[in-house]
Amino acid sequence: MGDLKQDVIIVGGGIGGLAAAYSLSHQGLRVRVLEQAAAFGEIGAGIQLAPNCTRILDDYGLLDEAKSLGVLPANMIMRDAVDGSELTRLDLTDLERRYGFPYLVIHRSDLHGLLLRACQRAGVDLVTDHTVVAYENTAAGERVRLADGRTEQADLVIAADGLHSVARAQFVDDEPVDSAYVAYRGTVPIAQATVRDIDLSEVVVYVGPRCHFVHYGLRGGELLNQVAVFESPKALAGADDWGSPDELDTAFAHTCSTVRQGLPFMWRDKWWRMFDRDPIMTWVRGRVALLGDAAHPPLQYIAQGAIMAIEDGWVLGEHVARRKRADGSVDWTAVLAAYEAVRSEHCRRVLNTSRAWGELWHLDGIARLRRNRLLVDRDTYDYSFVDWLYGPTAILPEEEPAIFQPIPLSAVEVG
Repeated sequence: MGDLKQDVIIVGGGIGGLAAAYSLSHQGLRVRVLEQAAAFGEIGAGIQLAPNCTRILDDYGLLDEAKSLGVLPANMIMRDAVDGSELTRLDLTDLERRYGFPYLVIHRSDLHGLLLRACQRAGVDLVTDHTVVAYENTAAGERVRLADGRTEQADLVIAADGLHSVARAQFVDDEPVDSAYVAYRGTVPIAQATVRDIDLSEVVVYVGPRCHFVHYGLRGGELLNQVAVFESPKALAGADDWGSPDELDTAFAHTCSTVRQGLPFMWRDKWWRMFDRDPIMTWVRGRVALLGDAAHPPLQYIAQGAIMAIEDGWVLGEHVARRKRADGSVDWTAVLAAYEAVRSEHCRRVLNTSRAWGELWHLDGIARLRRNRLLVDRDTYDYSFVDWLYGPTAILPEEEPAIFQPIPLSAVEVG
């Protein structure tokens, strides 16, 4: 660490924090990342990167490395979890032709490592064992206060401190929203996954009553990644010990054999309770800005959480490039106003759409049959429901997008 005052301090060394650090360092800014853990790292399993993200990785010169670490699937297929029937699919090769960039699946730790190495090459000051407990606006600049009482100061402070953000509490008095759903994950070497034939050129999601199951390949097809998500009766009843393995087995007991055969491969000593937060439109106070899950933690149903965080950093970098003065200084007031105006509406739409898709996936009874008919009747090459998300103007739109309105299931008749 040097004593030179930084242009930017980023609190949080996850995917969003590192991506923002890389973006801003490439604008010639001095950037320091403060990570509370003893080392930089990422937990979890697979992550899906749609064209709105691989477009940014390409702009950063990182896409080829990401492709070498991941898998480029040919299709995304949605099936009914009860009977296993195919409901609809995306041709991901055609998707790449439409949007100009591929759909990629990669291990979270591989993506995090890629960004960490990029930041190291770019000269980002990467600091561990620094826990930020407060954010302060001062006449001399923005300041963070550490748990040990020390302070650090910069022209701009970015709070990429996650779902339980310390900074967010200074913007709004809210709490994470409990969805009552829980996720189990697991990766297994493909040689061990002998219970069934698995096509690793496919991302497959099985949608069922109050549950869904996802699988796809990772690391060039060396690993099988699986995710099992279900609504916890214990959570609905207000119990503290919700999401336990006994609930996992019960939740998928009614599903097809292909899904049930994947359950033994799940990690059973760790599970992730699924929370989001209600959208907020104010992300900036003085020169403190929220980024990633601190601003917009979503449910996972349209696979945009990490992508939104990467987009946030890219948009900040683009606005810095547009608003640099002749002497090299940055008009931070204009940069942050543009960042908040562009990102808050887009991410509000993503959060609300994610909730709507979760409801759609987990329908039961007659509503499930209506959903299935709607999906079966969809044209494989109809991209109207993702153009707003994957298209080239999605991140920096030419005009404000219309608010997403999901198709009402009541409009679909069951034959």
